[in-house]
Amino acid sequence: MLKLGIIGTHIITDQMLDAAKTTGKYQLTTVYSRTIDRAKEFGEPYGATEFYDDIDRFFEDGDFDVVYVASPNSLHYQQVRKAIENDKFIIVEKPAFVNPREYSAIESLLAAHPKARLVEAARHIHTKIYNEALKKIHEMKADHVQGATINVMKYSSRYDKVLDGAEPYPNIFTLKFAGGALMDLGVYAVYGAITIFGEPDSVVYFPTLAKTGVDAKGVAILNYDQFTVTLNFGKTANSYLDSEIYGLKDTLVFDSIFDTTKVTYYDADKQAHPIEAPVEENSMTDEMNDFADLFNNPDDEEQVKKYKHWLALSKTVNSVMYSLRQSAQLTFPADNDQE
Repeated sequence: MLKLGIIGTHIITDQMLDAAKTTGKYQLTTVYSRTIDRAKEFGEPYGATEFYDDIDRFFEDGDFDVVYVASPNSLHYQQVRKAIENDKFIIVEKPAFVNPREYSAIESLLAAHPKARLVEAARHIHTKIYNEALKKIHEMKADHVQGATINVMKYSSRYDKVLDGAEPYPNIFTLKFAGGALMDLGVYAVYGAITIFGEPDSVVYFPTLAKTGVDAKGVAILNYDQFTVTLNFGKTANSYLDSEIYGLKDTLVFDSIFDTTKVTYYDADKQAHPIEAPVEENSMTDEMNDFADLFNNPDDEEQVKKYKHWLALSKTVNSVMYSLRQSAQLTFPADNDQE
């Protein structure tokens, strides 16, 4: 049983803990929050027994093997650094880091601490149905793939506070905490494009800005050699559009690129063929199983291969996300930090 520590007491952490319980491979022991009261309030119902409001003591004294980092985006880098320095296994919520400089520094630190392992919680790439869909896309590529349209748009209840002018604004809608639509939901679309098509040749992003300065929603274009991929994402509106991968006369349709429950292949005769694969009730269960397999067998040849693939994918996503922001002149304080 892997002992689990958490940073970040939010809805996403509840979902992760439910998935962790489903796997039967984790036990929550330790919680860090800004106050001890909040740490206890969140952690005690899950059986946690250690509570900290000091991040250094959390890492130095806490009894856990794996740390789940679900703090605001801008805090990931420093908290993951501390975790690596303490030789922990780390699950960091997407997006892992703000820019390539941070990612490069983390890579160097991982090399100096070979016992540590770092994975980014991009849940959808671990699900069985998503991976079955990737196999189908590979078959389509043998004929002719002509790009895709990927939609990830969901209204955030926290945007109400922005509209009401209720400062301080939620972290995800501030530049200080590296928020915005691209960093929160767009990352799923970027992961989708890269797992399907690889790294693009060039990118451009057209954001619609909120009054807080972050991108509220936007459209990104990823340019490949013979086609483009359009990403449509946002936190200030709801979209009910599917995501589509285009062949020559055939099309693969996802009901959701990040919370996939249904994938349908339409052949050249417009006949629908459902992609068959089991779907977990909690979409984070598959990734928590995959991560437990890695953490329990960190030096196993097959697990090392998967780990290197996940790291390389995460690094590419980080680079593309940064290039998208650069194209739109979206800058976070961390972009100007020097070490």
